[in-house]
Amino acid sequence: MLWLAWQLTGEERYRSVAERNIQSFATRVERLVNVDHHDLGFLYTLSACAAYRLTGDTLARSSGLEAARLLLKRFDPVANVIQAWGDMKDPKQRGRMIIDCNLNVPLLYWASRETGNKDFAAAADKHLAQAAKLLVRADASTFHTFYVDTKTGKPRHGSTHQGHSDDSSWARGQAWGIYGFALAWRHTSDPAYLDIASKLANHFLNRLPGDGICCWDLIFTDEVGTPRDSSAAAIAACGLLELAQALPLSNEMRETYEAWAAAIVRTLGDNYLAPLEGSNAVLLHAVYHMPNKAGVDEACIWGDYFYLEALMRLRHPWEPYWS
Repeated sequence: MLWLAWQLTGEERYRSVAERNIQSFATRVERLVNVDHHDLGFLYTLSACAAYRLTGDTLARSSGLEAARLLLKRFDPVANVIQAWGDMKDPKQRGRMIIDCNLNVPLLYWASRETGNKDFAAAADKHLAQAAKLLVRADASTFHTFYVDTKTGKPRHGSTHQGHSDDSSWARGQAWGIYGFALAWRHTSDPAYLDIASKLANHFLNRLPGDGICCWDLIFTDEVGTPRDSSAAAIAACGLLELAQALPLSNEMRETYEAWAAAIVRTLGDNYLAPLEGSNAVLLHAVYHMPNKAGVDEACIWGDYFYLEALMRLRHPWEPYWS
């Protein structure tokens, strides 16, 4: 968010604070502080990689590459997936992929370009292929998580971790899918990923309440009584804009996706912003983990980030940190 704020305003105070954080991210991968998960992609793409892209900071580059190496170690060559969480030998977690990881694999593509090591991109390619095959249902809804047998490579079963049920579609997961598969096209030029992103987008848009801000799970479409997830809405808006940008000018859905994204962002700005005084958040009314009753109707940092990214995308042409 600090890097976005610096790009948006040019004010050095944002760059100064962002640069002071780089050492913290470097220390984290050096000392292996809480790195047994795939979210290294989220963490380092938006911090170290963004810093290197914008300023050429060499410590940021080396930290991003080390994070990519740690992420690559989570790739299982039999299941062809990046394990989401936990020790790679944990029988409860082995072969478990989740749709969130679509936003983690850009770190691997970046590392492959930076180093010339094709192993990074190959793992990303294989994981995305499995995500497209196993996480996307026939009706273009999505599983949150899916297990693949690490001894045989055969699919086991899909389930949810944060959604309403194993056969529903968790709203934030669907948003990760829209954005992640659109980014997959950016990195691979495979038109199949644009088709998947479009189908997921249509399913998402068809399940929205009247104001365009999704309920926390897409099984719910009611106007009142069900918590919304403003963070999922912000992520989806970014995904719709990435998708629209990728589609040819002749595609009739391009303007539709752009219009929906703008409408969602406008509604978030009108009705979901935190007050300027008395809050450290930007967006209110998100849901972190409904099954655990954690962060329900609260703010969350990724909601704030993606809202700001959506504003950046709507303001002028912008090269995503995910590219």
